Amino acid sequence: MRLRMFSAVEATAHCDLPCGVYDPAQARIEAESVKAIQEKYQGNEDPVFRTRAILIKEQRADLVKHHLWVLWTDYFKPPHFEKYPELHELFNKATKQAGAAGGKGSMDPAEGQKLLDYIAQIDKIFWETKAA
Repeated sequence: MRLRMFSAVEATAHCDLPCGVYDPAQARIEAESVKAIQEKYQGNEDPVFRTRAILIKEQRADLVKHHLWVLWTDYFKPPHFEKYPELHELFNKATKQAGAAGGKGSMDPAEGQKLLDYIAQIDKIFWETKAA
């Protein structure tokens, strides 16, 4: 005789965990670090400092991409993309800006600001969906 200790229960939820775990602020904080490093790099001629700045900036840019991907793939659902048809393209642009197109590929603080601007647009939509 086989004894079952657990029974299957079907549950549905908007996201993987209670919604309080998602927040674009994580991506924004890392993007602020990217821009700050780009600014410090511009103001320092020491090659050792510049090398370290590049390495740290690239790590922060990867974290930006990670946090954006989590929002894109785990938080936002088909109804969000229907209501905000620009959302896929916005995430695509933001993650590319965090990558070789900007955050990782450039030491220009203007590129870091572009990344922050994309995140601000995502943040606005995110909070609209949380209020709904």
